[in-house]
Amino acid sequence: MGMFEKLGEYAFLACIMIAVVAGIASGVGDFSSAWIALALVVLGVVVGFTTITEKEATPFLLAAIALTVASSGGWFLIINEAVAKLGTVMNSVLFNIASFVAPAAIILATKMVYELARKKQV
Repeated sequence: MGMFEKLGEYAFLACIMIAVVAGIASGVGDFSSAWIALALVVLGVVVGFTTITEKEATPFLLAAIALTVASSGGWFLIINEAVAKLGTVMNSVLFNIASFVAPAAIILATKMVYELARKKQV
């Protein structure tokens, strides 16, 4: 495994940990997550450029669409009625993961469109 692939793997693991910790912090307390969001976006860009292979592109983009749709609905907030703030925490974690996946998906989709256009010209 090359250096860039390893960097992308570490960036992916860091994003998941950051998303969970920041989601818990913002769900439980009054925590501003602007810098966390920026870090997730930057790490998502790193993953988009380094980690996802052409074989993994379609499943990754499908998962990215599902995460983006799920994170936009606030689906877990109803859980707050049963357990205080648990739904908010779950929603925040999901939103943070989507914030990381979206830039990687944009880069990957752009690379795929470029490859499709390049193949059509030949």
